[in-house]
Amino acid sequence: MNLHGKDIKIFAANATPKVAAQIARNLGLPLGKSEVRHFSDGEISVNIGESVRGSDVFVVQSTCRPVNDNLMELLIMIDAFKRASAGRITAVVPYYGYARQDRKVKAREPISAKLCANLISVAGADRVLTMDLHASQIQGFFDIPVDHLQGVPLLAPYFGSRFSGEPREEIVVVSPDLGSVARARKFAERLDVSLAIVDKRRQRANVSEVMNIIGDVRGKKAIIVDDMIDTAGTLCNGAQAILEKGGASEVYACATHGVLSGPALERIEQSCIKELVLLDTIPIPPEKMLDKITMLSVAPVFAEAIERIYEDKPVSPLFV
Repeated sequence: MNLHGKDIKIFAANATPKVAAQIARNLGLPLGKSEVRHFSDGEISVNIGESVRGSDVFVVQSTCRPVNDNLMELLIMIDAFKRASAGRITAVVPYYGYARQDRKVKAREPISAKLCANLISVAGADRVLTMDLHASQIQGFFDIPVDHLQGVPLLAPYFGSRFSGEPREEIVVVSPDLGSVARARKFAERLDVSLAIVDKRRQRANVSEVMNIIGDVRGKKAIIVDDMIDTAGTLCNGAQAILEKGGASEVYACATHGVLSGPALERIEQSCIKELVLLDTIPIPPEKMLDKITMLSVAPVFAEAIERIYEDKPVSPLFV
């Protein structure tokens, strides 16, 4: 594994070019010259338009929808940089697709998150920089170093500023399920507010039933904190339960990754959620943006992480 490159170069594939451009801007660097095209038969062609010999190359690409195309773009770009004698290659993956397939829950199932980790390593990446993996243990699927950033340090200050004049006892952070309690607790500690939990029973994939609310939300402004929102069924059912069963005065929500597949946007629009705050790890087309959705940029924290990696400084101060 290469330990260092002579300079920083930021490149983008097709999934998150705006995030890559913002990262480069924050670092005071131009975005690297590259072109990723698709042939009529679906094959991917990559052309790197400048020398990267000996450079510290950072390839920015979320593996969001279309997941397989974006994953292949990332792998082929990494291979291109490896064959161009880059000094070190870091895969910057704001959203890591297939992260929910991190274990076998029944016989003869794949562990696709591990397979994707293997592919990135074999393609030639020397390290990975990502944010809020669905399961933290996915870091162990890689045989190369992983820097795992968190969304809470970006989301919590937004709500801290939004409710700066509100008494802390009138705000409560809500975990949408038992698996998200650790994340919600960190969020609540940053705002110095209380914590509640939605107890739910998942009947089948993408379908959940809210059972009850653990904790006091009555008369309070509730903030639901999650790592990702997919079809938004869990989120909207939870918000409705917090309002009706728990008696909250208002419901807000935030998440690191807005997958927003299927009926998600329609559900969010019709829900009782007053505002949904997302990070831009996954782009949302302008025509699909709702008035109640607020997007925050991850570029500043990724730019600082890249600078710290290049200068061999610890990344942990970004989320401690």
